Amino acid sequence: MSSPRRTPLHHVHEALGATLTEFAGWQMPLRYSGDIAEHNAVRTAAGLFDLTHMGEIRISGPEAAAALDHALVANATAITPGRARYTMICNTAGGVLDDLIVYRLGEQEFLVVANAANAAVVSAELAERISGFDAQHEDVSDDYALIAIQGPNAVAILAPLTETDLSGVKYYAGYPAKVAGKDVLLARTGYTGEDGFELFTAPGDAEAVWQALTEAGAEHGLQPAGLSCRDTLRLEAGMPLYGNELSADLTPFHANLGRVVKLDKTVDFVGKEALAAAAEKPTERTLVGLSTDQRRAPRHGYRVLDAEGTEIGVVTSGAPSPTLGHPIGMAYVDRAHSEPGTQLQVDIRGKAVAVQVVELPFYRRNA
Repeated sequence: MSSPRRTPLHHVHEALGATLTEFAGWQMPLRYSGDIAEHNAVRTAAGLFDLTHMGEIRISGPEAAAALDHALVANATAITPGRARYTMICNTAGGVLDDLIVYRLGEQEFLVVANAANAAVVSAELAERISGFDAQHEDVSDDYALIAIQGPNAVAILAPLTETDLSGVKYYAGYPAKVAGKDVLLARTGYTGEDGFELFTAPGDAEAVWQALTEAGAEHGLQPAGLSCRDTLRLEAGMPLYGNELSADLTPFHANLGRVVKLDKTVDFVGKEALAAAAEKPTERTLVGLSTDQRRAPRHGYRVLDAEGTEIGVVTSGAPSPTLGHPIGMAYVDRAHSEPGTQLQVDIRGKAVAVQVVELPFYRRNA
């Protein structure tokens, strides 16, 4: 078995005393100072993440937009240069192979960003699906390091390091820029529920950009943040994680994300027939939020029970919420038990713990 890959920031993480873990074939920082401290830093100040493990695929050529219209559930043609879309790549049965962000870098150029664990599958699927179009596929994952700065102080920290007017960088946008004198693709998306930016840099520039952000953020409470707090942040924000809320056995409609499926596109796309059928018929189970005032948290795979103890669902994600001060979770439950306020139970190691269905997201930042 090959050793996990290291990001260009690996020795920086070691110097910071990070606890490292293998994730999707990479050695990644799990935490630095501690999960709760890093989580709270992102909510109240800012956190700095190494996300180099994500996959990047460039689709270019005269028919690049049409090729992606066929390959994905998004309407890529409608994305204007400089903007981005959250979307999914589905199989012929409508199941989700991965959720993605697609950046339109130019009239004939797109950058598709895939989750680390699915990057190879997405790249192979895209290569096959666009083969009939006048478009080129190139896996450019090795050309990029990816750094994210997230939190209410992100603008104040980044602004002195770039000439780009950050107020003009819209949510779900991506533009060429310079940060700390280095060329980057500057994006504004995020996976924490907070405002922030993603910086796609050349691997050799990653350390300089990281250190510049660290220095600029010293007076603004910036902390390095690992994968562990990233998970609790996205959970509070009600954002799905592939392998938990999303899978090849579930359509976007199961996760209440049918809005990303553009059935009105003029072109046929992979999974369209199945997804059109799913749009017409409510799924038997649907994704909900769970909240409890008990000490023990619902966790992935735990059974959800109705008031009589009958199994009616399964927890997909769960943890104590540092922001809210009590455990939360997401779960797929029978639609009859999905209304907010419904009292349910979760089987936590043989003990039925009371939970309540609540609306997602659990946390929403002040605009």
